[in-house]
Formats: sequence, C-alpha cells, structure tokens
Amino acid sequence: MLKALIVVVPAVLAIYCLVQVAQSRADLVRTLPRWLWAVGIVLLPVLGPLGWLFLGRPKGPRQAPPPRRGRPLAPDDDPDFLRGLRFKKPDQKPDDPR
Repeated sequence: MLKALIVVVPAVLAIYCLVQVAQSRADLVRTLPRWLWAVGIVLLPVLGPLGWLFLGRPKGPRQAPPPRRGRPLAPDDDPDFLRGLRFKKPDQKPDDPR
C-alpha cells in the first residue's frame, strides 16, 4: 500500500497543479510564464508541483469580475419600467394625479 502512495501522491499533485496552471490568468502567475510552469510540473515530478504551489501560483483570493454596466438585468431594476407601474389606467397621463 505504501508503494502505491509513492506513485499516486506525486501524480495527483502534478494533475492538480497542471489544472491550476491552466486555469490561472497569465498576468497573475509569478516568477515564470505559465507554459514554463506546465513543462516544469511534467518534467520534475515532485519539485515542479511544489515550486508551482510555493513560487508560481497567484497570491490572494480570486476576485470576481466587475459587474457589467449598462442595461438593467431585471425589470424591477429598470427605472422606466418602475415608472410605468405607477399608472393604473391606460388613458392616464404621467402628471395626472387621479
């Protein structure tokens, strides 16, 4: 069982690190370019993944993309729609207080 762990743990670690390299943004990766990290992880079975974990991967929590500006996403966020809800009768004008 211990012999299997010696093979399985580095393989799982390498796969995990390769997935992280592929998913990380190129401008946030530290020390080396992403492609070089991927080559190092594949060619150096234990040192490559450990180097990625400690020296290469981006620091800090991932940030969500900024919210898009422009049209509202839902009708209740649209001021024109909300303004139209105030009028009960179809023949009533916006300034008519009836």
